[in-house]
Amino acid sequence: MSKPILVIKFGTASITHKTGELNETIIKEIVRQIAVIHADYHIVLVSSGAVGAGKGFLNNYKGTITERKAAAAIGNPLLLAKYTQYFSEFGIPIAQSLCERHHFANRDQFLQLKETYQELWKNGIIPIANENDVVSNLELKFSDNDELATLIAAGFGASALLLCTSVGGLLDDNGQIISQVSEINQEIMGFVDTDKSALGLGGMLSKLTFTRLATRMGIKVVIFGLKVQNGIIEALNERSGTVFSAQEANLNARQKWLGSGSLIVGKVSVDAGAVNALFNRKSLLAVGVKSIPGEFEKGEVFEVLDQEQNIIGIARAKVSSEELLANLKTQNFEVANADEIVLI
Repeated sequence: MSKPILVIKFGTASITHKTGELNETIIKEIVRQIAVIHADYHIVLVSSGAVGAGKGFLNNYKGTITERKAAAAIGNPLLLAKYTQYFSEFGIPIAQSLCERHHFANRDQFLQLKETYQELWKNGIIPIANENDVVSNLELKFSDNDELATLIAAGFGASALLLCTSVGGLLDDNGQIISQVSEINQEIMGFVDTDKSALGLGGMLSKLTFTRLATRMGIKVVIFGLKVQNGIIEALNERSGTVFSAQEANLNARQKWLGSGSLIVGKVSVDAGAVNALFNRKSLLAVGVKSIPGEFEKGEVFEVLDQEQNIIGIARAKVSSEELLANLKTQNFEVANADEIVLI
């Protein structure tokens, strides 16, 4: 694609009132700013808010899974109607994209999704993505829309990912926004307030978790807020919020998909020699495997752990865990090919 790809995510708390109703003033302002940058980017807007917008129509809403699904079914058309209304004022058409986790885990489905987005962009249309809460399998749900936005950004090769938050960025111990972060380490994670939003599913912990994944995929991430004038534009230009620098990532498109979109099934713990080999872009061999904490089948994806049980990468298995157990001492027995291993 000729233009850089930009993914912008808004959570429930950012676009709704405390009672859950859509905040039309905020939505209108979001649309105005996106219209300014629309000509320069292929944009994906990831927007929560459907459940919040729809729950008021249900009697004695208590937030059960079934009620949330029903609220999403009511709220999705309400949410899209407002985006349609305000984008039409700028002559920008939009499209709805209701996604499920398996759309990213299955390579063929993912490529179909990517081709659909490219067709939309070619025609000047902005896709608005959200989880398909009405039918999503509970065991295969996105943890929240921070994950959905990250999978889109990583899988589609976005240059930047903007995550909106009510606090405007990552705050230090004095409540001040940290303007620049070069690496998400234990010190940075220590600033996280683990309290979750009353309306949404995610919080700063979720944002930092998926920001770390995105930056390791070579994507710049900005956690920003809308209280700053022209907040989206200022964040894009690194003048507001917290800017997380993209890390160097020599990964092809398939490896980016593998590192972000795959469903992780099992685990394999390896010795120090295997760790060194992996970081030298070698394949994983059975002789370097110390233990197999989780089961998996051939073709499934597992986490690779070092001796301290730190996750150092993920890999697509050439063999099942049962076959691996039977060949732990077999020389040159390949567990995962170097091309199917992504270090993280």
